[in-house]
Amino acid sequence: MDEDMPMQTGMDAGDNPMVGGAPMFPSRNIVENAVNSADHTTLVAAVQAAGLVETLQSEGPFTVFAPTNMAFDALPDGTVETLLMEENRETLTKVLTSHVVAGNISAAQLTARARASSDGFYHFNAVSGAALSAQVRPSGDVYIFDESGNAYLVSVADVNQSNGVIHVVDGVLLPR
Repeated sequence: MDEDMPMQTGMDAGDNPMVGGAPMFPSRNIVENAVNSADHTTLVAAVQAAGLVETLQSEGPFTVFAPTNMAFDALPDGTVETLLMEENRETLTKVLTSHVVAGNISAAQLTARARASSDGFYHFNAVSGAALSAQVRPSGDVYIFDESGNAYLVSVADVNQSNGVIHVVDGVLLPR
């Protein structure tokens, strides 16, 4: 993955939202789009350090809850630097794969499933095995809960990719 990958012009991003000041092209895969988002440089570095680039470029489909740089910055001091160390690659991989769900789940599907459940939550598992839940607040905002009970807003939903969908979240989902 090349962080300096030039933006291709003349391509139509369609109705896809901009993320991190960059158009997100539905014809590109998750990694190809993520490298262009100024808001996801820490996530891109972490994906590279964990050796997950090839996986996230594969056919999928995947639903990725993509934490922003600000989300990583909100972690305790030194956490990101520690996770990026080679000796912590297994832990980094578990954290990152706690943000990835097999399949292509739109915000409308998350909302419908949460509203249809008896407890108001849609419960599902990340590819790491981590338990996640989605809840729709009265405002209509969707929040994703991690295993530790932290709830993070889906700030940008339905960023379609050739191999799935990205939902930008304002926090890092942590496994137990």
